[in-house]
Amino acid sequence: MYIIIVGGGRVGYYLSRALLDEGHEVLVVEKNATVCKVITEQMGSICFRGDGCEAATLAEIGTGRADMFIAVTGDDEDNLVACQVAKHKHNVPRIISRIRNPQNEAIFKKLGVDVTVSATNIILEHIEEEVPTHPLIHLLTIRDKGLEIVEVKIPPDSTTVGKTVKELSLPKESTLSLLLRKQQKPIIPKANTTLQAEDHIIAVTSPESEEALRTALTGI
Repeated sequence: MYIIIVGGGRVGYYLSRALLDEGHEVLVVEKNATVCKVITEQMGSICFRGDGCEAATLAEIGTGRADMFIAVTGDDEDNLVACQVAKHKHNVPRIISRIRNPQNEAIFKKLGVDVTVSATNIILEHIEEEVPTHPLIHLLTIRDKGLEIVEVKIPPDSTTVGKTVKELSLPKESTLSLLLRKQQKPIIPKANTTLQAEDHIIAVTSPESEEALRTALTGI
């Protein structure tokens, strides 16, 4: 797989090293001459000195034949511009971008970036998992399908404790996939499955139905 990475900083450096170890063809695009020199000395001739936001640069490095394009500079605007050029001018099938400001995620998604990675959101989700102040945790976003995989914890004071799945007013766009219960094997929820306090429900839902699903499962 031919993978282009825009940005040779720490994220780009370690990402390219990992991808090379997996046997992929990798090219890093980096403006800083010193950074390019370090990458070349340590990983070989995989770094092209240039601006990944410029159409001429992306054309010169053969972006049109890339299987994946990843923008990981420290600037959200640069990442978005690079991704737009790769997607709409060179038709790269898979576009991934790092974002520093989680508020930019919606615009990246709207403009066709397949996957966004926000360190802030990842850390917040781990905090929610360890110190749950909200009963719903995002596990994965399936952007191609407009779906999310979420985990919902049933609090002890929930009005749904003791109710069966068929008694819940679940959104039509949501599917309960797995029930995790302490000291028991995972359960596939069925209509007659009864919810217990501290149950963890893994569900597939649409972003629009997320709050309705949380309310249906927890009564909160």
